[in-house]
Amino acid sequence: MHAPAGAHPDHLPPLPRDRRVPIGCIGAGFIMADCHLPAYRAAGFNVAAIASRRPEAARAVATRHDIPRVHESVTALLDDPGITVVDIAVPPDVQPALIFAAAERPHIRGILAQKPLAGSHALAAAVVRACTAAGQALVVNQNMRHDHAVAACRHLLHAGTLGEPVLATVELRAIPHWMDWQERQGWVTLRIMSIHHLDCLRSWFGDPRRIFTATRPDPRTGTRFTHTDGICTSVLEYDSGLVCTTLEDVWAGPAREGAESDSFVRFRVEGTRGMALGTIGWPGWPVHTPSTLDWTTTNGGWHRPRWPEAWFPDAFVGPMAELLRDLEGTSPATCTGADNLFTMALVDAAYRSAHEHRAVDPREIIGEDAAGRG
Repeated sequence: MHAPAGAHPDHLPPLPRDRRVPIGCIGAGFIMADCHLPAYRAAGFNVAAIASRRPEAARAVATRHDIPRVHESVTALLDDPGITVVDIAVPPDVQPALIFAAAERPHIRGILAQKPLAGSHALAAAVVRACTAAGQALVVNQNMRHDHAVAACRHLLHAGTLGEPVLATVELRAIPHWMDWQERQGWVTLRIMSIHHLDCLRSWFGDPRRIFTATRPDPRTGTRFTHTDGICTSVLEYDSGLVCTTLEDVWAGPAREGAESDSFVRFRVEGTRGMALGTIGWPGWPVHTPSTLDWTTTNGGWHRPRWPEAWFPDAFVGPMAELLRDLEGTSPATCTGADNLFTMALVDAAYRSAHEHRAVDPREIIGEDAAGRG
C-alpha cells in the first residue's frame, strides 16, 4: 500500500534563499571531491575557492568541479576576504587547529566542520568556545541526520505518527573504506561510524540518560594497526523508558577473505501507534543506492514511498543548507557545534563504558571537562 498524496513525510532539507554566499573549501580528499562538491553543485551553492595541504590535489579537484580560485595554502584561503563560509574536510586531529585559525578571521561568518569535531569532548568544547567568542556560526557535518530515510523517520516521530517511542535499533554490517590517518589516531569505529548512529538517535529522541558499550578489535583492521573499538554494540537508555541499540559490525564476516558478502545498514523504530523500517544505501557506494523507509500504523497498511536521493552524495546538501539558512536568519541550525558536544560526550562515554564495563552517563564527561576548565 502506498501513502496517499500529502501523507509522505518531509525528506529533503529546506534550502537557503540566498545561494550566492561564497564558500571556501579546505581539503581535496574523497569526502570533499565526491560528496560535498557534487551535492553543492546540485543545490546551486557558490563554491568560490579551494585549498589543500597538497596544492596539486586542490588544482585537480578545482578543475573537476569548476571552482574558480585555488589557493596555494590553507592560510591563503583563510585570509581571502572574499570568503564568507569555510567548509573543512580534513582528519579530526588536524581540524581543530584550522577552526581556531578560522575563528581569528572576522570576515568568516560561518564554518562547516566534519565529525568528529575533535578527538575528544574536551577539545571539541574548546573549539565551540572559540567560535562562540568570535561570533561565528559552527555547524557539524553529521550528515546521517540528512539521509532522506532518516529525515523522513524523524518527521514521523516528531509528528507523533508512530506514537510514544518504545524501541529503536540501528544495525550496520558492512566493511568501510578506512582512512590511512586512522592509524595515527589509534581508534577505528566509535568516532567514525558509531558516531553517525548515536547522533541519529539523538536527532530522533533527544539525549539519553546512559550508554553501555561493548567492543572488540576488528580482525581485518587489526592486521594493520592496534585498536580496541573495531566491532561495537551499544545500549542507550532514556528517562522515558525508551531503549535504543546500535551495532557496528565492520568485520561483517570474512567477505574479503573469500566468503559471500551480506552487507547492509538498517534501522527499526517501534512506537505505541506504529513502526518504521529503514535501509541506508551507503554500503552500495559507488553504485547510487537510495535509502528507503516503510512504515505502518494502527490504522493498518504499509506506506512505502520511494525517493531518488541517496546518502552519498545527496545528504551532504543538508548541513551546508542549515549553515546558510542560519546565517541569513531564515531558521537556526540544529546540528550546531554546541549541540554536537553531547554527541561527542556520548562517544567518549561509550569508550569509557567499554573500558570500565559499566553504563556511563555522558554528563559525567561533560561535568569533568567543565571542572577541568575551572
